[in-house]
Amino acid sequence: MSPTFLYTVEVILNGLMAGVMYALVALGFVLIFKASGIFNYAQGVMALFAALTLVGIQQGQVPFSHLINAVFGTDIHHFGWTVPTLLAILLSLCVMILFAWLVNRLILRHLVNQEPIILFMATIGLAYFMEGLGDLMWGSDIKRLDVGLPSGGSFWLEDVTAGWAAEGSEYYGMYIDLLDVWATMIAVTLVIVLTLFSQYTKTGRALRAVADDHQAALSVGISLKAIWVIVWSIAGFVALVAGIMWGAKLGVQFSLSLIALKALPVLMLGGFTSIPGAIVGGLIIGVGEKLFEFSIGPMIGGATENWFAYVLALLFLVFRPQGLFGEKIIERV
Repeated sequence: MSPTFLYTVEVILNGLMAGVMYALVALGFVLIFKASGIFNYAQGVMALFAALTLVGIQQGQVPFSHLINAVFGTDIHHFGWTVPTLLAILLSLCVMILFAWLVNRLILRHLVNQEPIILFMATIGLAYFMEGLGDLMWGSDIKRLDVGLPSGGSFWLEDVTAGWAAEGSEYYGMYIDLLDVWATMIAVTLVIVLTLFSQYTKTGRALRAVADDHQAALSVGISLKAIWVIVWSIAGFVALVAGIMWGAKLGVQFSLSLIALKALPVLMLGGFTSIPGAIVGGLIIGVGEKLFEFSIGPMIGGATENWFAYVLALLFLVFRPQGLFGEKIIERV
C-alpha cells in the first residue's frame, strides 16, 4: 500500500473517533431539547463543572477553600485524603443529579409556558453562574484528570501497520491514541444505552411523549416536572462522561466549556431532535474536518479545523435547515 493511502486511513480513523466525542456533547443538547424544547446553552459548562467536581473529589480538595481562606484567614486546601476513581465518579454523578433537581426547582418551574427565547436566555445565565460557581468551588488552575484510562500511541499498531507500506517507503505506522480509542468505546456504549432507554423503557416512552406534545402527555398522567428532572439528570450524566473524556484528553481547564461550540454544527447537520442525527452529524464533522485539514489545509495555510465545521453547517442551513434527521416544519397560510 502507498503511504498516502495509509495516512488517509489514519486520518479517517482519527476523524471518526473525534466525531464520536463531538456527538457525545451534542447528545446532551438533543435530550433536553426533545423533552422540554429548551436549547441548553449551559451544556458545555455542565461538562466543565462535572470534570472540575470529579477532580476536586478525587484529590480531596476542600470546596470553596479560596473563599474560606480569604474570609477567615486560614490556609486550608485539602482534606488530606484521596478518593478512588469509581467512587469519585459516583459522587460527581450525585452532584449532577442534585444540580438537575435544583434547576427544575429554582428555574424551570417558574418559566413554564414562557417563550423559547426566554428559556434560552435562562440557560445562558445558568452557564455563567455555573462557570463562576466552578471557579469559586474548585479554583481556576488547570487540573490533570486521571481516571485510569491508557493514553499515548500503540506501539503494536505502529509496528503492524508499518509493514503494510510499500517496500522502501518512509512510513512508520499509524498513530492512534489509546485514550481516543477508549473514549470512543465508552461513548458508543453510552449512545447505545441511551437509544435503548429511549425506545424500550416506560420512562423513555414518557420522554418521547413529552417531546411530541406537552399537553397530551399531561392529560394521560405524565408528570412534566418529573420528566424534566430525569432529562436534566441524564444530560448531567452525559456531561459528566463528556467532561471525563475531554478532561482526560485536554486537561480540566475553563476553555473546556467551549467544546459545546463544536457541538452546534453537529446539531445543525443531524437535527436538534434526533439522537441518531447527533451521532451521524458528529461523524460527518469529525471525518470531514480531519480530511479537509489533511488534503486542503496545507494549500491554504492550515488551521482549517477551527472553521470547517461551521462552514459546513452554514451550507446545511441554506439548503436543508432542519438537518439530516430533523423534522421538516410545514406551515400552511
